[in-house]
Amino acid sequence: MPKDVIKLVAQNRKAYFDYYIDDLYEAGLVLTGAEVKALRLGKVNIGDAYARIRKGEVYLYNAHISPYPFAPAEAYDPTRPRKLLLHRREIKRLIGKTEERGYTLIPLKIYFRDQYVKVEIGLARGKKKYDKRETIRRRDEERELQRIRKKGG
Repeated sequence: MPKDVIKLVAQNRKAYFDYYIDDLYEAGLVLTGAEVKALRLGKVNIGDAYARIRKGEVYLYNAHISPYPFAPAEAYDPTRPRKLLLHRREIKRLIGKTEERGYTLIPLKIYFRDQYVKVEIGLARGKKKYDKRETIRRRDEERELQRIRKKGG
């Protein structure tokens, strides 16, 4: 059986710096045709995006999908809330976790799995300032070790 073809469209690298990611979920994304075409061109920004549960459904907020240049004049709102498609048991688990103190839903990647647009959302806890400094220190140490290994070997 052939493997799924995955084409990465956007990635939120800053999320791993600002948050501890505890769980990952793959969700479908409800879009218009022009939005899908804009995504194929890579015209998306998820740096400030987040997901929220509203009336038992999960929505993606602040994900900016730039208007497709060849779409009709009555274009869509680039930052409109977009519905995420998850299984009911996943939504119930997310409701339980997000009601706990400090958890939020952050989109980490937007990609195409075959012809379907998917979003990888992470159940995240915010890092404190000293945690971020620790992350920077650890990354610098790792980089220095790599440099020493490269010179020595």
